[in-house]
Amino acid sequence: MRLLMLLLAVGFATAAARVFAQSAVAEPPAANDASEVAEKATGKDHKKAEDASEELYIRVKKTDEGRPSALQTAIVRFKGKQGSKYAGKVVDLVGVVHIGQREYYQELNKRLNKYDVVLYELVAPDGTRIRPEDLEKRRSLLASMQTGMKDMLNLDYQLELIDYLAKNFRHADMSPEEFVEDLERRGDSIWKMVARMMGAGLASQASTGGDAGMLLAFFSSDRPKRMKQAMARQLVDIELVTAGIDDANGENTLIKGRNAKAFEILKEELDAGKQKIAVFYGAGHLPDMVERLETEFEMSPRKTTWLDAWDLTQN
Repeated sequence: MRLLMLLLAVGFATAAARVFAQSAVAEPPAANDASEVAEKATGKDHKKAEDASEELYIRVKKTDEGRPSALQTAIVRFKGKQGSKYAGKVVDLVGVVHIGQREYYQELNKRLNKYDVVLYELVAPDGTRIRPEDLEKRRSLLASMQTGMKDMLNLDYQLELIDYLAKNFRHADMSPEEFVEDLERRGDSIWKMVARMMGAGLASQASTGGDAGMLLAFFSSDRPKRMKQAMARQLVDIELVTAGIDDANGENTLIKGRNAKAFEILKEELDAGKQKIAVFYGAGHLPDMVERLETEFEMSPRKTTWLDAWDLTQN
């Protein structure tokens, strides 16, 4: 359960479903190697995450009485600084979770329709468009796990409700080959990366009640609501430890590598004259994207809008 939550938090399920099919993926490390990687990640990366805790773009909203009411994701608006290359141009970072309420994705569709171009994530061949019939062919283990998760929580799946055939949508992510090549360039692998994620996740487990809290929710009379509340806390807490996926040089393919590819395409669109662009990615990608917009594109944040992804008050 903890690993699945990690996958959902950083949008890894979509990537891994494609990448695991590639023959170039390395064999998993020995058990001792994985344990060592996880142990190294737990301490130092949790400290880094705590320092960055004010920079999250996913949160649990609470009532005045302190009860959880909604899991929310952020839309962060940036605008080009006066005198800069992209002065006056708007880039919105639209964070998303990959399972959510139908109303959440309906609201996102309305908002995304208003941009000149929407750059979206999916580790797939360049130019891929997601068609409804393609979803019927998804038979990977991770896709099945996601389907089971959404059914258990009475939620819906992003790929089934977002209109990826909209005219203003453009694929802006690595291909499976690029993903594997970037891992190999750094001497990394899927399995080492998962081990680092697991190690980082262990550091956060106690504060959310861990799997024991999840087990209690599973057997409660109002299971969907209690499960959503427990998982929402874990999703937010896991965002605090995404630094755990970095390698020894502070790099990673899953977040930073894919963001770099997305921002190459963002630059193309800005240079082509687009005035208002959305970058539509998992919420875990946003902290790194914010830094890139500020340092590489000379843009500054203007406002943050929060959307309710999960209603935590009902089943």
